[in-house]
Amino acid sequence: MNERLDVSGLLCPLPVLKARKALQSVEVGDVLEVLATDPAAAIDIPHFCNEAGHELVSSEQDGETLTFRIRRGESRG
Repeated sequence: MNERLDVSGLLCPLPVLKARKALQSVEVGDVLEVLATDPAAAIDIPHFCNEAGHELVSSEQDGETLTFRIRRGESRG
């Protein structure tokens, strides 16, 4: 099952905080798609995934919209 989280219009640190909370409600191994418009998310989301033990499956940009696909791992916090 895949989930989608749209945090467009929100600025740092809200995209990461909302992604962290959303990942708590998906099963380990499932993918959360995050849509963001904050340019800082291009740095913050990959860093969060690395620190928290999640896999950043993909990241892409279409205009101002950044799309991240995060596979939930065994969270380290």
